[in-house]
Amino acid sequence: MQNPVSENIEIVRRKIADAARRAGRKPEEITLVAVSKTVSPELIRAAREAGLTDFGENRIQEAEAKIKALGAGPGIRWHFIGHLQTNKAGAAIGAGFELIHTIDSVKLLDVLDAQAQKQGKSQRALIEVKLSAEPSKHGVPEEGLFELLRASERAAHIRIEGLMGMPPYFPEAERARPFFARLRALREKAEKEGFGLAHLSMGMTHDFEIAIEEGATLVRVGTAIFGGRAK
Repeated sequence: MQNPVSENIEIVRRKIADAARRAGRKPEEITLVAVSKTVSPELIRAAREAGLTDFGENRIQEAEAKIKALGAGPGIRWHFIGHLQTNKAGAAIGAGFELIHTIDSVKLLDVLDAQAQKQGKSQRALIEVKLSAEPSKHGVPEEGLFELLRASERAAHIRIEGLMGMPPYFPEAERARPFFARLRALREKAEKEGFGLAHLSMGMTHDFEIAIEEGATLVRVGTAIFGGRAK
């Protein structure tokens, strides 16, 4: 009998492929990041066996334990997708994340760069943009994005490769479209000014298909793969 995680992954992949085709894109342009916060190593192993390689964690300490248990490398890539405080920057660099999605200030960028230099590493990262006024959402305000992008040019050990954003939650996923379109427009504006930003990390379980139609290259999907889980 096929395990439920494997079945769920197949369903999500079909939806990714369908959304990509609707947008005239290739499904392989989109990376599925399985949000594995609070998910057991056993379930993550099941997802790996079903072919997933990218997993997203929200808390440094939890991620460190999983990376120690499951390893990191070509066969399993870890993404940090939670809010990152400066006092955790050293641990974030040392943990072995393929990509940090949530740089949201010049201060955090500078601390991460210093930690990467100290540890002899080069870290791939995204800038998180605050797309709504909700207090629970993090990110650099849109008006501060280009200051942060310019600051990133002096960060020798941090490579900014794109933008990340989270719209407000809407029961009707279609209502998230303008927020995704705004993030895409910001990337296009940045590229016209000479910043090379290959990635847009946007879209979660309830709205990733809309995000793909609007240009997402990374979608962060948890519940649709692993089911409901503890907070």
